[in-house]
Amino acid sequence: MLTSVLTKTLRDQARGLLGWSISLALLVAMYVAIWPTVRDEPSMSDFLDQMPEAFRSLFASSGADMSTPTGYVQVELLSFMAPIAVLMYAIGAGAGAVGAEEDRHTLDLLLSNPVSRSRVILDKFLAMSAGTFLLAAVMGLALVAEGRLVDLDLAVSTVAATMLHLALLGVVFGSLALALSASTGRTGISRGVPAVVAVVAYVVNGLAPLVEWLERIQKLSPFYQYIGHDPLRQGLDGGSLAISTTTALVLLALAVLGFRRRDVGA
Repeated sequence: MLTSVLTKTLRDQARGLLGWSISLALLVAMYVAIWPTVRDEPSMSDFLDQMPEAFRSLFASSGADMSTPTGYVQVELLSFMAPIAVLMYAIGAGAGAVGAEEDRHTLDLLLSNPVSRSRVILDKFLAMSAGTFLLAAVMGLALVAEGRLVDLDLAVSTVAATMLHLALLGVVFGSLALALSASTGRTGISRGVPAVVAVVAYVVNGLAPLVEWLERIQKLSPFYQYIGHDPLRQGLDGGSLAISTTTALVLLALAVLGFRRRDVGA
């Protein structure tokens, strides 16, 4: 008889998480391997300066210098590819938490066990969060360990801070996917809506310095909480951590409420 949804979910995700971890380590290795070429090519920084302002705002941190390890990692990894990878996993895990069970026709069997609906959602949330934090940790460890092989030297403390903010970004959107999955049982909606919201939030944060009305709402974007205070240079930001954590918990509460109110034929 099933009594721990968390244990079962983590066990079911183990193989997928291993694949994700290897892929992210290889992704970081690719960027690390390119670093010596970029470092020794001064024109790369000039190229960044010559980019259209809107494009530079979206894909490069303010004042980023590609000739430095911090600037290179910010532009090449943290501004775009790292968030995409983490969001793909977190949204997929959140959307599949309930929707995938319904698609496999296993939800009735799951709910027939002595586990409350609230506990099911909480354990699914914890599994999604654990996987997201694991992937962020793998990325951070790979960045530090592999970077040292080619003199891509980054402070361990600021890398850890950046990965924590990145993981919370993933958990926020994963929680949104979970709330939609729990409330509707539809994986398509649960994946599509968070993906669209993530794109909008990314654009709002990226273009806010150039568009006055976007600047007024920039701090509402989860991407601002992730990267707006420049964690790779400045380290942890308590306010951003609190906002991201609170947002995820509110979405978790909505997921619990939505699932408890649904008639799933159990």
